This record gives sequence, C-alpha cells and structure tokens, in this order.
Amino acid sequence: MNIITMASRKGGAGKSTLTAQLAAYSHHQAGRRCLLIDADPQGSLTLWHSLRADGTPPLRSAARGVDRALATAMVEGYEWVFIDTAASMWVVALEAIRAATFVLIPARPGFFDLNAVRETVATARERNKPYAVVLNAAPVKREDKEAPAVTQSRAYFDGLGIPVWSGQISQRTGFVLTLAAGASVCEAAPESLASAEIARLWSAVERSVAAINEALPNAAAAPRGQAA
Repeated sequence: MNIITMASRKGGAGKSTLTAQLAAYSHHQAGRRCLLIDADPQGSLTLWHSLRADGTPPLRSAARGVDRALATAMVEGYEWVFIDTAASMWVVALEAIRAATFVLIPARPGFFDLNAVRETVATARERNKPYAVVLNAAPVKREDKEAPAVTQSRAYFDGLGIPVWSGQISQRTGFVLTLAAGASVCEAAPESLASAEIARLWSAVERSVAAINEALPNAAAAPRGQAA
C-alpha cells in the first residue's frame, strides 16, 4: 500500500487542495483504488468530500488515529492512501509522516513558506522518509518561463539540498471553483492547464513511489530525499 502524506508546518500552503485534486486524479483518471484520510481537525477535505455526489474516492477520519485508519485501509486492500494533515496538529502529522511511503511538502513561493519547509524536511529526514517540495499557488508561467519568485524558490531549496518537483501548481481559479463544487479540475475541466499540472504531479509521484518500492528490498536504508 502506497501512502502519500501531505505535510507542512505552514498553514495555508495548500495541503487540502492538493490532497483532494491529486487523489481525485488518481481515482478517476489513473483508475487507482485509493482512500483519503482527513487528519486535519479543520475538516476541509471532509467538507469537499461531503459535496461529492458519488462519494469517491472514499474518505476516513483520523480522529481515532492515523495508524488505525491505515490498518483498516490495508485490510480493505486499498492501493493508494492520501493523508491530509494540519499545521497545528503536529503530533498527528508526525504519525502520518512516520507511516508515509512518500511525503509531499507544499510551499508557496515566498519567504515565510520557504522557511517553514525546513522543519518539515527535518522531520522527514529524521524518520528517513523520502520527500519532495511542491511549489504551489505559483505565478502562472509566461511564454513557458517561470516567474522570478519560483526561480528564486528553487535556488533557495537547491542551496539547502532539498529536492523540489520540477513542475509547479499555479495559482488558478479552477482549483478553487472545482473544490467549492465538490469536484476536481480533472473531472470538471480535463483539458485545462490546471488539470495538466495535476496530471504531471501525479505522474511524478507515481514514478517516485515506484522507485522507492523497487529500492526498498535491496537498500541498506531508504532514501532521504526524492526529487519528483
């Protein structure tokens, strides 16, 4: 079972948005059998899920513990599990990071967000968990060129030896509007640029997890960082 934990000590980084959009793509477009776990007391993911007519992918609360929810998911045969965590409930987030196959760390291009990433990275490294930063709510590319803030963010993380996904999730109204309707960009506008960005992120996550799983039987230790 592949467990993707979305974690960041910075509130408003986009954890719930990316969890919902990525899981919906995995379930509907990629055809994976997946489960959502809401480990954020704020319940944003649960609210989005309550608006979905078909109730898929299924969602579980982590109110009784992340490990308990994961044990049930394992018994029920889920292939992928996506966990949304809270910046304020770090003990719960630690449990989710400890269980993760791969940790995704959303960060907006900006000083406060970039600095907040360091604590989450330290936690993943201490637990020897593969991880990567996802630049989220980034300025839209112009003529296929990254905005200076995005380029600067990559340079910052590169200087710290922190792996960053080569793509970006841009600041697009489609992400907000689809969530408010209990949908995802891949369902509402599959040909949109927003949907294409989520598709590229999913592809990167899938490749990274495949590499992690392939390396585990023969590796003396799991990799400490994975550039998606």
